[in-house]
Amino acid sequence: MWDKPTQRRLAAVLAADIAGYTRLMEQDTDATVAAWHNARANVIDPQITAHAGRIVKHTGDGFLAEFPTVQDAVKCAVAMQERLAGSALDFRMGVNLGDIIDDGEDIYGEGVNVAARLEGLAERGGICVSGDVFNQVRNRIDTKFDDKGEQEVKHVSAPIRVYALRLEAATISHLDSTAVTDKPSIAVLPFDNLSGDPEQAYFADGMAEEIITALSHYRWFFVIARNSSFTYKGRAVDARQVGQELGVRYLLEGSVRKAGNRIRVTAQLIDARTGGKDVRSGFREVPPYDGGGIRR
Repeated sequence: MWDKPTQRRLAAVLAADIAGYTRLMEQDTDATVAAWHNARANVIDPQITAHAGRIVKHTGDGFLAEFPTVQDAVKCAVAMQERLAGSALDFRMGVNLGDIIDDGEDIYGEGVNVAARLEGLAERGGICVSGDVFNQVRNRIDTKFDDKGEQEVKHVSAPIRVYALRLEAATISHLDSTAVTDKPSIAVLPFDNLSGDPEQAYFADGMAEEIITALSHYRWFFVIARNSSFTYKGRAVDARQVGQELGVRYLLEGSVRKAGNRIRVTAQLIDARTGGKDVRSGFREVPPYDGGGIRR
């Protein structure tokens, strides 16, 4: 007889699994297990902790986590998918807000069941959320959503309103998971505004965003999305630490300085493994930014 106390509450639940896990295990068991352990140690567990969540359990090909708020859960899902872009594994994630039963060891209930169904509806490298989650976060996070309409899912009586997060184009596309580790990865950090004119800060941000977008068009690059790289804005950073946190080999950093009627833009590429700078560097002078877009 089960005599442990249980608790019922409303919670934000994140469910995730590895797409094509059985096939990957059949092809190369050791490599798949190693990639799964690496993803857990370097991305999944640290990001869940950083977003105030807790791992409820790891499964053979995924995990279940609980968060105090839906905003924490969605931000964590986005951060994980961006950092897992360099993994040989493709993850699908679902986030739901609903009632759960907590027995101290595991969580159950419709809140968990719906999160698992949402995960099953997500694309490789994608995230799906319920309508309740969307209503809570749509004006709180800088992410666009695609309305997938009401979906009938197994073991849930009423249709679920589903929204898919539209991750930025700069987030790496999972087109070839077998070759993902062979492609160079890069993060473009926010450019520093070295001018006395605070309005040039908009130009500096725009310059970095233009470079992110341009690089993301090259399919042989893995480019970290703006949402992740811009968390370092205004911070003194250590290249090797940032490289480890973002999971990239190279960093591009730069600055903008207004001099008279010209703007001087300087950039340099850094090898994040060694911290070595000036792999490539250069500058260009461009006309001042007038609010109408960045001149090329």
